[in-house]
Amino acid sequence: MNADVQNPSFEHWLAGARASAQQPPKLPRQPLLVAGQVVGSVAEGFMNKIGLHRLLDKRFKLSNNEHSGAPAWHLDVPTGAATEALNTLAAALRDADLCGPWRNEQLAVCNPAGEVVGTVERGAVRVLGITTRAVHLVGLAPDGRMWVQKRSMTKPNNPGLWDTLMGGMVSAADSLPQALARETWEEAGLRVEALHGLRHGGHVDFSRPSREGGGAGYMRERIDWFCAQVPEGMEPSNQDGEVECFDLLPLEALRAQVAQGLFTLEAGLVIAGYLGQ
Repeated sequence: MNADVQNPSFEHWLAGARASAQQPPKLPRQPLLVAGQVVGSVAEGFMNKIGLHRLLDKRFKLSNNEHSGAPAWHLDVPTGAATEALNTLAAALRDADLCGPWRNEQLAVCNPAGEVVGTVERGAVRVLGITTRAVHLVGLAPDGRMWVQKRSMTKPNNPGLWDTLMGGMVSAADSLPQALARETWEEAGLRVEALHGLRHGGHVDFSRPSREGGGAGYMRERIDWFCAQVPEGMEPSNQDGEVECFDLLPLEALRAQVAQGLFTLEAGLVIAGYLGQ
């Protein structure tokens, strides 16, 4: 076996990871507009799999009409009813078994300018091509080692893989700092105000196909990552049952494990950002 396959370099992994994080859709997609504003996209033919009468029988109309010279799906709603319409659509997708795991969690739905149009159930965002936001925390020990977590085997995505100290979605109810504080407590049992030198480190963008909806999903996500030192004598302790265990790794061991594919793609790219690569 080639030595590079047995001992893949971090740089080789990183090149492949960056390519994997930026992929075109597997299927042609059409824009999704809500109240006349583009908020996402759907695979061609995907909407025909649900009973459109469920929407037509209510106050909302879902139709396929031209937008900027090409076919697009339009969800027409009364003023102020975008959230209700989006969640009616999400429920129809769930009933047809065409969305991701249902979380009873609302995520913001924004137009290209970043303005919030409404909110929708988290399980529907990938099949609707809606851009989401997430937050990660790189936690360091005073000696420079990095705290990492092993994801629970019951997690719907990437069970058993390693992750940064904390990683989670930004819900519609949270600002970015609020999501950072909430997720840091839930996943690691740490209060952000007790950490030292907390700073925003950067962000990672994702555009890639996802398996939701029978492979019709498309992930578009911005991950903002922060960095802080966990004080001496303080250790993470999971609060929500979604973490198997924590570990403290020297940076060279961390690089090696990321290169071996033991970490999620998202965590690996955040770690690369922290390492300045």
